[in-house]
Amino acid sequence: MKHWSELEGNAACYAPENAGVRQESPLRGKHLIFLGSSVTLGARAGRISFADLIARRDGCTVTKEAVSGTTLTDDGEDSYISRLKRIPDPQADLFLCQLSTNDAAKDRPLGATAEGFEENGFDTATAAGAIESIIAYARRTWRCPVVFYTSPRFESEKYAAMVALLHGIAAKWDIGVIDLWNDEAFNSLTEEQRALYMADEVHPTRAGHLEWLTPRMESELEERLGGR
Repeated sequence: MKHWSELEGNAACYAPENAGVRQESPLRGKHLIFLGSSVTLGARAGRISFADLIARRDGCTVTKEAVSGTTLTDDGEDSYISRLKRIPDPQADLFLCQLSTNDAAKDRPLGATAEGFEENGFDTATAAGAIESIIAYARRTWRCPVVFYTSPRFESEKYAAMVALLHGIAAKWDIGVIDLWNDEAFNSLTEEQRALYMADEVHPTRAGHLEWLTPRMESELEERLGGR
C-alpha cells in the first residue's frame, strides 16, 4: 500500500491552505463537535478531513474526536461511547457522529431499536444500543441538534444494514441523518474522480475531502444551522 503522501489525491495543491475561505458562510462562528473514526480523522489524507476543512473554510470552531479503527459499540476505552464521555467542551451548536464502518468490518452485533428512551435501557454492545446511547448523551450534555452521517457507498451488506437501522433510530429520536450511502448522484463518480478522491474503497484522499465531501457537508450543515 502506498504511503498517503504518494497518492495523487494528496498532492500539495489539495493542502488545507489551498482550501479557500467562505467569508459569508452561515456556519461562521458556530461550534461543531465531530465524533468518528478513520474517515473523520482523515486517516489516508494526512489526518486532514472535511471537518478540518470546514473549520478553515467556514470560520467554525471544530472539535474533532476521531480515532481510526474504533467502533460505535462500547468495547474499550477508544470506543465512540468512551471517547464521547471525555469530550470537555461545555457548549456546541451541533453534534455530528460518523456511522462507523468498523462495526460492519468487525462484525459487531446490529441489535434493535429500544422501546424507550432511558439510557440504562440501551445495549451498547450492539450498534443500535450504541447509537441510541450516543444520541441520548449528546442531547443531555449539549442540548443541541444531533446529526449522524454515513460513509459514501462501498461494498458492504452489513454497513447497508447499519444505515437502514440508523434511519429507524433517527425517526424515533427525530434527529438528522446525512445519508451519503444512499445518494446515487453523490456516489456517481467517474473512474478518474474515484481514483483521485479515494485512497481505497472507504477512505478519501485530501482531494476527496476537499472537492467531494466538504461541499456536501457544508450544504447539509447550512441547512441545519443557517437560521440558528
